[in-house]
Amino acid sequence: MTQLLIRDLAQVVTPSTGQAPLRGRDLGRVEVVENAYVLLDGDRIVSVGPMTALGALTGSREELDGRGLSAIPGLVDCHTHPAFAGDRVHEFALRAGGATYDELLAAGGGILSTTRATRAAGQMALDAFVARHRDAMIAHGTTTFEGKSGYGLDRETEVAQLAAIRDAGGIPTWLGAHAVPPEQPGADAYVDWAIREVLPEAAAIAVAADVFVERGTFDTAQARRYLEACRQRGLALRLHGDQLSEMGAVPLAVELRARSIDHLESTGADGVAMLAASGVVAVLLPIAALYLGRPMPPARALVDAGAAIALATDFNPGSAYCESLPVVCTLACTQLGLTPEEALAACTVNAAHVLGLDDRGRLAPGLRADVVLLDATDWRHLAYHLAGDVVHTVIQGGQVVRGPA
Repeated sequence: MTQLLIRDLAQVVTPSTGQAPLRGRDLGRVEVVENAYVLLDGDRIVSVGPMTALGALTGSREELDGRGLSAIPGLVDCHTHPAFAGDRVHEFALRAGGATYDELLAAGGGILSTTRATRAAGQMALDAFVARHRDAMIAHGTTTFEGKSGYGLDRETEVAQLAAIRDAGGIPTWLGAHAVPPEQPGADAYVDWAIREVLPEAAAIAVAADVFVERGTFDTAQARRYLEACRQRGLALRLHGDQLSEMGAVPLAVELRARSIDHLESTGADGVAMLAASGVVAVLLPIAALYLGRPMPPARALVDAGAAIALATDFNPGSAYCESLPVVCTLACTQLGLTPEEALAACTVNAAHVLGLDDRGRLAPGLRADVVLLDATDWRHLAYHLAGDVVHTVIQGGQVVRGPA
């Protein structure tokens, strides 16, 4: 098999070798090697180090010139909603004019607006939409993405969304409990129907289940019933929680030993302490908070308390229309109080841990060969250059999937 040598890099940077998920001080520890190389063989990393330590190589290989570039691990987006049709630009304009999220929902907008368009799209269109969004993520350095359903809220469309995410190379999550569709009499009846009619097919594709715990969607009792049924089908558990209000989502996530709880814009001191004492990862979504004019999640308090955090885009048509993890890193540093080092770990090794993928998120021998080359001699341009074209080359599973522009 042909090896790939990335040589003469200005820097190679990787999060600490501490046990995932990284917490506390470990979250901010990175290893920086100057004038360095990365050697890949197939879909694995063989070695990483300074050029002076690169010995004689045998066998056939290709080489990439890394002069003027920095290497970081492939970015991992552990929370996205890419399987949808249509857009909500009209709602964006209304919100810019002062309409609130609750007012848009009451007027038939929000999630149910996208549900109508997505149900009408069909499998081929959904496949194309997810592939397009995946390619946009790759262009911004994302080599692994999770994608949720939740815009079908019926059996056929939910399964079609999951299949589209899987076929695009994503990690599918069944967000069957995203909202109550109009044909259902209420949340309790819908949860019962979804467990009975959709879960068996969804569990054959998805690796995790998710639920939106919030006013007007699902309460903790309904969420518990849904998640426990999903766990019995072998799915990992995740929650959307504390986005607009605290409704007991954090205690529920801890009780059920969920893989993560995502959003947390409304989480108070008790929730922070509870997460710090648990194995639940807090996935922070600053683009959604920015888009909706909400308070930012308490990232600094979570890290200082010892909680595990990850960062993600929350890419979706209504509240976070952005596929760029570098933008998330900028917001993490400017709005959440994180350092560039903490932000890097949160959207690489910790995000991979949320997805149960501990074979990636670092640049180290034996791990998956996902590498992003940045067009900068200092890797911190990842967060420093707001919305800049900082990604030069993307290598996914040992293959160059995006070259220089």
